[in-house]
Amino acid sequence: MAGICLGFEVHQPFRLNPSFRPEAAKGRRDLKNHYFDPGNRAILRRVAERCYVPATGLLIDALDEGLRCSFSLSGVLVEQLEAWCPEALSLFVEAGSHRNAEVLAQTYYHSLAGFFADRDELAAQIGMHADLMADLFGRRPRVAENTEFSLDPGIAAAIRDLGFSAVYTEGADRILLGRTPNETYTCEGMPVLLRNCPLSDDIAFRFSWKGWDKQPLTAGKYAAWIAGSPGRCAHVFVDFETFGEHQPAGSGIFGFLSALPAALDRAGVACVLPSEAAAHPPAGRIEIPDPVSWADLEKDTSAWLGNHLQRSAFFALEHSPARTMRPELWRYLGTSDHFYYLASKDGSCGEVHRHFCPNGRFESYEAFMQVLSHLERRCLPRAKHSLVSLPADRAFHFSFPDGTYAGWSAHSLREFEEALDQAPAAAVDRHLARGDFARWIEGSFGERRLAREVAACETVDAVKNAVRERRCRLCAR
Repeated sequence: MAGICLGFEVHQPFRLNPSFRPEAAKGRRDLKNHYFDPGNRAILRRVAERCYVPATGLLIDALDEGLRCSFSLSGVLVEQLEAWCPEALSLFVEAGSHRNAEVLAQTYYHSLAGFFADRDELAAQIGMHADLMADLFGRRPRVAENTEFSLDPGIAAAIRDLGFSAVYTEGADRILLGRTPNETYTCEGMPVLLRNCPLSDDIAFRFSWKGWDKQPLTAGKYAAWIAGSPGRCAHVFVDFETFGEHQPAGSGIFGFLSALPAALDRAGVACVLPSEAAAHPPAGRIEIPDPVSWADLEKDTSAWLGNHLQRSAFFALEHSPARTMRPELWRYLGTSDHFYYLASKDGSCGEVHRHFCPNGRFESYEAFMQVLSHLERRCLPRAKHSLVSLPADRAFHFSFPDGTYAGWSAHSLREFEEALDQAPAAAVDRHLARGDFARWIEGSFGERRLAREVAACETVDAVKNAVRERRCRLCAR
């Protein structure tokens, strides 16, 4: 008998306040209220009205009638529902606690912690999330996903070591190598469940697309596709916001969802839960030489780490002193959406990024660095302020001899050391010869002595050594 493992990703970020200014938070302790957009409440309420309340109510009826499915709710979504829409949270608790439902674990903050050099933060956030799910639903998750189904061997091993029975990722062609995604595989000794991308996107993206030659998509037609899909079980996983938000009510999406359980039953398709699919005998091993995810056409990390703005912001986050000194605020800045907004892609993927970006990508980048810089200044004593990340307008931006941007920036002394090794040599040499490094160090950090030392340096290695020695002295204070 053919099977379907139906799952729903439910997430909303705490978007940053694009109007944040440090002077507004001077002497204030309620930094969260200053750092995040006051419009988050209205967005959450709108999505709840259009999607969460009607779709979850519909699913509860379907679960009573025999449908089986899973939910993956981010911790930051739960926080917003608790504060601004408890009626929607009650419906999710009822659905997720149902005998025919299962909840998955993920990173509490829907973050990019899995791509830090160490996996400690990833493990901590998944543990926080599993605790939250146990509190809400009365049972701990047995299957996990990393943010946006992103996975590499290190992440798989970390989730395995946390005791989960399986992990989800995208059924990308480059890891399947011609095999079906509708089987269970292994990676690093961990059972891996693969999202069926075409069947998932038929609902998530193509349902109301007038140019699609399979229109209209009815529940009966879809159930027949599932029944005819090769393999043991098709994993269909979509953003829950598909129902009523991305695909509006007028598209017929709710009617499709309502009719799907009966259509699956008529087609002889069994509904399977993730923990059951995890117990299937593996059909083989998959190799993941480079990280895979469900994001964009590339199915990799380029949605969040594909350009210099994203990588620079990520570097600042990973090495921030706030990571250990104010983790309760720092962790919100790791939410993947903040980096998604900085993407510079073209084509259909670029259109999607721009649709979800509340402001322009440069404005989003400036807001992120402004908030992170302020948080670090609040963490460190004034004597160590030279260790903080700078806002975008005070960072060092490398440029070629013709004045064009070289694709590298430094927001901190630590990132500056890295950039001296990785930025184009023509740009680095130009700035060294002009004395730009020394002027920036004095003007942005007030480090007069270090600036004099750097001004006297004749090689890039000498600059790096001077900066490293000063940074080490500051850290040791």
